[in-house]
Amino acid sequence: MIRLRRSATVAALTLTAVATAVLGVAGPAAAHVTINPAEGTQGGYGRFAFRVPNESDTASTVKVEVNLPENAPIGSVSTMPVAGWTVAVEKRKVDPPIEVHGSQLTEAVSKLTFTAAPNGGVKPGEFQEFPVSMGPLPQADTMVFKVLQTYSDGNVSRWIEEPTPGAEEPENPAPVLKLAAAAPASAGASAPAAAADDDDDDADGSGAATALGVAGLVAGLGGLALGGLAFARTRREPVAKS
Repeated sequence: MIRLRRSATVAALTLTAVATAVLGVAGPAAAHVTINPAEGTQGGYGRFAFRVPNESDTASTVKVEVNLPENAPIGSVSTMPVAGWTVAVEKRKVDPPIEVHGSQLTEAVSKLTFTAAPNGGVKPGEFQEFPVSMGPLPQADTMVFKVLQTYSDGNVSRWIEEPTPGAEEPENPAPVLKLAAAAPASAGASAPAAAADDDDDDADGSGAATALGVAGLVAGLGGLALGGLAFARTRREPVAKS
């Protein structure tokens, strides 16, 4: 009986160890910094937010550094105020210049650093979003934003690994913004011109009809006048006596 119990105990421990190993391998990846929405349009503008979750059980996130890609500069980048945080904007020279609304810009934003106020930050079990407005978005398939997340205990999470097509997600992935090509101009753009031509045709037709109507009215008035003269002449002629 004792042997049976020992065998059952050993079997249970073995199953537990196997299950733990399997779950440990197949467990979900830790939350990481992302950009939302994760898609945009080349040449367009958009409002995006860098979502930063806190993965520490004991420390707060007190600084977030967002590095914009050097190979895909953006002409206009503006930030939205976040309560309890300040932001520092760094720029770099770009060559060739970026054209924005007909102006040639020789500088582009290279880095955004969000810093929490003293005793503030993203607490354990919380997340924070940092909204930005960007555009015109470059003619590229993707934009990779490398992010450093600093905790109050001095630890730094480096979300800087770029994804590889067809491969698994890296351990410390960087936020990626996918960009779709702008839709081509539709054929409906020529509709106003066609409508204008139709209006011109309608106007020509209306003019012709009006001219014919006036001519008919003049002819009718002429006939009425001739009839009146004939009637008056008949009244003036003496009636022959029989």
